[in-house]
Amino acid sequence: MQSRVSLEKLALRQMATVSMIDWSRLADPEARRLRELGFDEGVGVEVLHRATLGKGPIACRIGRMTVALRRAVAGAIHVSPLSPAE
Repeated sequence: MQSRVSLEKLALRQMATVSMIDWSRLADPEARRLRELGFDEGVGVEVLHRATLGKGPIACRIGRMTVALRRAVAGAIHVSPLSPAE
């Protein structure tokens, strides 16, 4: 398994597991939304798409849902990429 990276920097279509969320970097409404969507340690996640200009949202899959996250929010989510065999 590779070292931890932010969800913002995770390669496209790379499966990963949420290893930590820096809740202190998020405003209360953002943190509440992440919790409502099921973001928590140990959850599987995959980046599906990034906005082309580099500042737009990131589309990711968590469970069977596809959600769009602002880059600042994705930067507060740290993940551990999984190897293809996992």
